[in-house]
Amino acid sequence: MYGKIYQSADVLKKALDGIWLRNKAISNNITNVNTPGYKRITVEFEDSLRQAIEKNSGKLKTTDKNHIQGMNFDNYYTPRIIQDKNFSYRFDGNNVDIDTEIGDLAKNYIMYEALIKQISDEYEKIKNVISEGSK
Repeated sequence: MYGKIYQSADVLKKALDGIWLRNKAISNNITNVNTPGYKRITVEFEDSLRQAIEKNSGKLKTTDKNHIQGMNFDNYYTPRIIQDKNFSYRFDGNNVDIDTEIGDLAKNYIMYEALIKQISDEYEKIKNVISEGSK
């Protein structure tokens, strides 16, 4: 029972980890927009997270019957950091397009806000269950 309650929060936490890593990569790209030879980096985590969820579905294990069951992402979830070396926009070898990076940053921020809202809603549900159960 407890595993089902916290399972969504675990998935959302891992998604937030991926969003944070992507934000760090985008910020690094923006910082190096004028660095000759710099190649932009991207972060892909959605497919890895989806696969981790699929592998963990129905396979929750605990070492004791009193333990709270949760999803084990450590073996399956690995965000990928990719350096784009295929092309360059400029003669100095740098391939960062500031407009693309600003757009990606805005998109990432929207995803972050949506995840924060979902996590807040999950914990609000848990709070409601606890407060209603005590009545």
